[in-house]
Amino acid sequence: MFLKIHLYLVLLKLTLYSAGYYEMALEECIYSSSDYSDMVLITGWYFNKYLYTQFNSTVGEFVGFTEYGVRNAEFWNKNTALLQQARAEVDRFCKHNAQVSDPAVRDKTVKPDIKVSSVKESDGKHPAVLMCSAYNFYPQQIKVTWLKNNVPVTSDVTSTEEMADGDWYYQIHSHLEYTPKSGEKISCMVEHASSTKPMIVDWESSLPESERNKIVIGASALVLGTIIAAAGLIYYKKKSAGRILVPH
Repeated sequence: MFLKIHLYLVLLKLTLYSAGYYEMALEECIYSSSDYSDMVLITGWYFNKYLYTQFNSTVGEFVGFTEYGVRNAEFWNKNTALLQQARAEVDRFCKHNAQVSDPAVRDKTVKPDIKVSSVKESDGKHPAVLMCSAYNFYPQQIKVTWLKNNVPVTSDVTSTEEMADGDWYYQIHSHLEYTPKSGEKISCMVEHASSTKPMIVDWESSLPESERNKIVIGASALVLGTIIAAAGLIYYKKKSAGRILVPH
């Protein structure tokens, strides 16, 4: 899937009070298809960051989340002209802006660097933990999915939000708790606007990462020891060849 999720955040109203209270409305246009067929408009009204009324184009009407929000929703839903106008915003505002901004964003996408590593090994009582990290990608929107034998995992997964690096790039980290099983294939799948197909990195689980590190260190030490021993033997032979024995 060509993942292209763009959020258009528009501050419609901001009212400040002396006591520090504020109210705002926020419009979001969310989609993933290149033809905008799955475009969704979500407009929320907030008081001190708490959502009290929302319009979702998939629902097609206003919904209240507080007592005041419910009264608002009931009143607005009875206004036929207002309801039709809200529904039409998907085409007028969302799709129009997506068509304008998509080419500019698509030309500036940067593929993420993806790494799968072990955070904690299983001790028989507790599950192992893997981490999938995606670095240095742009734009911000990204989707990370764990796979077991090519099947998406929906439980025992926790992920961070996309975090800004401070240089226009972003990073994200996802953790998977799992119990190692023989022959099981675990992969991390990343979907981003920079790639026309999902990017998949397999976890090399033949040996725990700490064990692989020990093997690498041990092999390096063995090679170094062999080199030192060979150098010592050559030096000894050279010294022995230049020595003259005198009988007593």
